[in-house]
Amino acid sequence: MFPWYHDPWNHSTDKLLHFGEIDMRGPKPPRVALTADERQGLETLVRRHTTAQQVALRAQITLAAADGLNNAQIAHQLAVDVDTVRLWRQRWLGLQAVTRDDLSVEERLTDAPRPGRPAQITAEQHCQIVALACEAPSTTGRPISQWTSREIAEEITQRGIVAHISPRHAARLLKKGISSRT
Repeated sequence: MFPWYHDPWNHSTDKLLHFGEIDMRGPKPPRVALTADERQGLETLVRRHTTAQQVALRAQITLAAADGLNNAQIAHQLAVDVDTVRLWRQRWLGLQAVTRDDLSVEERLTDAPRPGRPAQITAEQHCQIVALACEAPSTTGRPISQWTSREIAEEITQRGIVAHISPRHAARLLKKGISSRT
């Protein structure tokens, strides 16, 4: 419906719609009730520059739902699909019974675990591999000045950090450990 359009045959309301309002029919979605701490946490996530964009968007969806907007209005306002709004409204409502001590506001807005094979290399093993890469190869008795993928993979298995690792996987682990932020 256009914001300036007024249906003369519809007597349910005699006031004109204001620009930006959407008159929605159909079932109303469940209202999201936020505590003061939850609202403050969501607003902090939206404002913080280091928040992942997907988490910030989900926080905006939750805040808009708490302000009484329906799914279509939120989707229109944030330029996302209605199914996305519906998903995150339901996810938030489903996690409201969990206390904030058990699950922070940010953790409520992160992705659910995905299916797949669990990681075979633990965080401790990963730290050992990174520490090994920081050592000079000459300290291990190798006649090289810089680590190659093959050499570091051999050293990882020789030290017993992991039973087997390919040179490609060793290089990938070390590359993942490098931060790209400046």
